[in-house]
Amino acid sequence: MAAGGDPFARARAIMVAEQLVRRGIGSPQVLEAMGRVPRHLFVDESLAAHAYEDRPLTIGHGQTISQPYIVALMTEALELKPGDRVLEIGGGCGYQSAVLAGLCARVYTVERVPALFELCRATLTRLGVRNVTLRLGDGASGWPEEAPFDAVLVAAASRSVPEALRSSLDYGGRLVMPVGEQTEQLLCLYTRGADGKVSRRTLAACRFVPLVRDPRPPAR
Repeated sequence: MAAGGDPFARARAIMVAEQLVRRGIGSPQVLEAMGRVPRHLFVDESLAAHAYEDRPLTIGHGQTISQPYIVALMTEALELKPGDRVLEIGGGCGYQSAVLAGLCARVYTVERVPALFELCRATLTRLGVRNVTLRLGDGASGWPEEAPFDAVLVAAASRSVPEALRSSLDYGGRLVMPVGEQTEQLLCLYTRGADGKVSRRTLAACRFVPLVRDPRPPAR
């Protein structure tokens, strides 16, 4: 067993060195967060031994926890500062939420699957993560009463960025999201300039589950 009673500490260190640093992740803050958050606690016990492998894992309900490299790449692209407020769409099991929470002031996470919402909340509470606020609902609608945000991270793919999410981004803010069809997606970074114009840069090819939008009209 590793020092401090964590049997996965060595696996986490290897993940950081071989999957992240070797592939170009250079932010010391992101590397530290990825090396600290116990990824194995966010998956089913039967998958814990695979938690630090370079691949996504199922979390049930047709959803997955992204591979560590993609989590790190998306997080690094946001260039978070300690005082930032972040909107996360697709909280899933809460792993990405926990990584973000260690790098900013507050994370607002939206998850539409009730069972995953409860899992996310329970795991974050268990780990003592106190700066994540969760909402059960349609992520494509954003969280307008808390906008604008310094950063937005979307962990599901769509053909384009929903306008509600684009408009949630503050001046100088950054949004990272997979864009494209189910068979061909690009992980893209959108930056809103001081003049309000939004620029786009492609980070990598990727594969995410689709962003499911609520077909019902909003309540009046």
